[in-house]
Amino acid sequence: MKKYNVAILGATGAVGQEFLDLIAERNFPYKSLKLLASERSAGKQIQLAGETFTVEEATPDAFKDVQIALFAGGSASKVFAPEAVKRGAVVIDNSSTYRMDPQVPLVVPEVNPEAIRDHKGIIANPNCSTIIMVMALKPLFDAVKIKRIVVSTYQAVSGAGKEAIDELTGQVRAVLDGEPAEARILPGASLPKHYQIAFNLLPQIDVFVEDGYTKEEMKMVHETHKILGDKNIGITATTIRVPIYRSHSESINIELEKPLSADRARELLAAFPGVVVQDNPAEMIYPMPLDTSGRDEVFVGRIREDKSVPYGLNLWVVGDQIRKGAALNALQIAEYMIQHNLI
Repeated sequence: MKKYNVAILGATGAVGQEFLDLIAERNFPYKSLKLLASERSAGKQIQLAGETFTVEEATPDAFKDVQIALFAGGSASKVFAPEAVKRGAVVIDNSSTYRMDPQVPLVVPEVNPEAIRDHKGIIANPNCSTIIMVMALKPLFDAVKIKRIVVSTYQAVSGAGKEAIDELTGQVRAVLDGEPAEARILPGASLPKHYQIAFNLLPQIDVFVEDGYTKEEMKMVHETHKILGDKNIGITATTIRVPIYRSHSESINIELEKPLSADRARELLAAFPGVVVQDNPAEMIYPMPLDTSGRDEVFVGRIREDKSVPYGLNLWVVGDQIRKGAALNALQIAEYMIQHNLI
């Protein structure tokens, strides 16, 4: 099998670390592996498959001879993605920088792999919540067109980075010890106010943008339209941060254009690659973040017909947002390109 020169930008963060774990787990065919990060992290050593790698400072010339560049996300994408492409790399970017660029494919490999062929050097990874949702929507969308989606998300603190994980841990300990719970990170480190997440939930993820919605909510709207290729679907989202470490959950209400029974929906979902149906109310079986963390699949349960509209369904969807919602999805894009001789 042909092997490739690979670079990971943001290698020391949560998504970067997940890239490394998945590269080892999936025997990704790398010939060389370059780990890049900020000047602050340069010099750190990371072990992978018995080999020691030293983290290098990200610079434009660091992408020389790189064929596949996996970007973990953040503002660095805007600076370094064009530089990597200039030097011959295909960039698979986990930031929001290029997602809505009409020249950049926005891809979930199980959902719209054909879009990969249209890339011009950069391929965008969707928002983690969008990926988890469209994995559950796609088999239903293909069977019966979707008229409207109402989604509420319950998102883990790891979606806000390691600092948010540490903050939740510290706050829980403080509350249990009867001490004040210090809040410095959530809803967002750069925001003027911060709130306790321990034993609480926050109905704000990212900044407010238009008509009282947050940027995270509008990402789910616009990205879903682009991935499914249907801007006529009505979509409204409410995104919520909850005090769990890992795996995002979503309550999704779908209004369809034609009838689709809950039983048929279960069959379609169970047959779709990357989706696992866990749906047995009699045995109290349904997806939960505790069970889905560290798993590659998206889990769907609580599948039931919504009798308040002519053709409605309710779904409960849970997925590990660091794996399928970020690193795994990006790596699957690279694997698709390799399998189809696109790189």
